[in-house]
Amino acid sequence: MTQPSSRSGQNHPNGGKLPGGVRVLVTRSPERSADLVAALQEAGASPVLLPLIDFERAPDQHALDVACDALAAGAFDWLVVSSATTVHVLMEKAAERGLRMDQMVSSGTQVAAIGPATRRLLDSGGVQVTLTPDAEQSAAGLLAVWPGGGTVFLPQADIAAPTLAEGLTAAGSAVEAVTAYRTVDYPAAAERRLGVHPEDGDAGPQPPSYSLLTPEAASAEIAAGKIAAVIAASPSAVRRIAVLGPLAACRLVAIGRSTADQAAALGLDVAAVAAEPTPDGLVAAVAKALNPP
Repeated sequence: MTQPSSRSGQNHPNGGKLPGGVRVLVTRSPERSADLVAALQEAGASPVLLPLIDFERAPDQHALDVACDALAAGAFDWLVVSSATTVHVLMEKAAERGLRMDQMVSSGTQVAAIGPATRRLLDSGGVQVTLTPDAEQSAAGLLAVWPGGGTVFLPQADIAAPTLAEGLTAAGSAVEAVTAYRTVDYPAAAERRLGVHPEDGDAGPQPPSYSLLTPEAASAEIAAGKIAAVIAASPSAVRRIAVLGPLAACRLVAIGRSTADQAAALGLDVAAVAAEPTPDGLVAAVAKALNPP
């Protein structure tokens, strides 16, 4: 398990120290960026924020409610959670039922999780995670260690690739895949916006000072060479980054292989891929992108 990173100076893994004042574009919303913004600042960078994606509740709440009721009743052998955003959805569903998160997940249901932020949120809700990828934090990484068989509840985004559901099914599992949330352009409609808790499971401090850009301002600053790197945290973020226009000298850093693959499909050069989907892992990737061997 990847442990939460500590914010204790500029000692980041893989030599993750950045040129003083270098501007790095973060494409997450402020409430999802606190740890990454802090890590970038501690490494010497000046982060700027351009929120590109947001999340709304799934239009079909009935299907999700039926699956969550079945989860609470112990109908599934496995709950597979592939993102921290999915945990936010499940937290809301548990609260609607007057339950804690660990009460909605039956004691007889094992839990598999992808990514350290996902695991930390589940841990904070009292849910024990029994299976995570050994190496790459991705659908492929989880499938590599999947034991096969059993009934599986798989809540996902509306735009989730079929890789995980198909892989689980191919391994002999009976999969109930349900849309848990929609990925939309930022900002989501207020009445449908999914409530977000800090991804480390602790309210913690607010993000340090940062600049919040519009897409138009970000495009202009990239074109002018004022932004050294942009961090893409998901394939959907890459698709929106591509719309900003040519990246020119701005280096693209991807959070994982699926994000990098999406960038390649769009003709974008990826300067570095984070070895771990953590703030320190991303800082190290930015350092690699800006200081190639």
